[in-house]
Amino acid sequence: MFTLSNLLRFVLAAALVAASGVLLFSHSSCPCDVEATRNWTQAHPGIRSPGMATAARKDDDDDLAELLRKAAMEDNTIIMTFTNEAWTAPGSLLDLFLESFRVGDKTERLLKHLVIVTVDGKAFEQCQRVHPLCYSFDAGGGMNLTKEQEFMSGDYLEMMWARNRFQNHVLELGFSFVFTDVDIVWFRNPLLRIPVGADIAISADRFGGDDPYDVWKQTNGGFVSARSNTRTLAFFKVWHEARKAYPGQNEQDVFEKVKHELSTRVGAAVHFVDTAHFGGFCEPKKDFRQLCTFHGNCVKGLKWKLEKLQGVMDEWKQFKDARDRPKNK
Repeated sequence: MFTLSNLLRFVLAAALVAASGVLLFSHSSCPCDVEATRNWTQAHPGIRSPGMATAARKDDDDDLAELLRKAAMEDNTIIMTFTNEAWTAPGSLLDLFLESFRVGDKTERLLKHLVIVTVDGKAFEQCQRVHPLCYSFDAGGGMNLTKEQEFMSGDYLEMMWARNRFQNHVLELGFSFVFTDVDIVWFRNPLLRIPVGADIAISADRFGGDDPYDVWKQTNGGFVSARSNTRTLAFFKVWHEARKAYPGQNEQDVFEKVKHELSTRVGAAVHFVDTAHFGGFCEPKKDFRQLCTFHGNCVKGLKWKLEKLQGVMDEWKQFKDARDRPKNK
């Protein structure tokens, strides 16, 4: 028997079905998958949906993680450098940097672990011509990073902080890294000089003394090794956030300001690498029997830096030839 109670149940059920249909229809008409979002965005120029931005970021992360997996050593460590069009042009710093791996002692095999991060399209194209592991990084902000950046200029500072942000992101993806400026030439494997207990190892313009854990040393961010763990992630996060407190300063200057507090607060072991093994023009110790790397620091201008580093490379080749020449019996 169809009672009033049954009628009310029927009406209520129909209303619920109708409401569900509206919700389902509204959900399906929203561009939530990547392809639909792209189509919707193209149909609405000037409007970028949040779903599209999130999907793009996820795609970028997936591409980066895949590239890092290809480059990673057994312990999930990668080597990386940053470069732009000026430094990547034929005959510029990138060519000299890659050559150093090929003429160093047992360093050529490290090239399969090297990721070259480029900050403009021309640099990416040139990188792909000379190396299999290239990544195109959008530093954001509409900056023109193709040319040689004047030290401490606005774009120079943005590029340095973008580099710092990218390093942190690599750690977040679960990869440890050895970062090297492209104006550092490699003669031996520097990883063998970094202690297992160091969360962060970083170069210094001048070493001074014999204690590698003395945080009063003058920092240079051109060579940084970082292990992906909670201490290092906390250090990098606060390091980047500290930029707000020190406007107009680059990442290594801010590191100088916060390294004492942070190494204590987050418990990260910060190790400074000895200039006897990680040399540079600021403190030029050129004992080629000990050198692992040599940095073009304390030299301004791309042309002058390239010329000086080429001279060091020539000295290395002469040393190696004399060392490996068969001795007369």
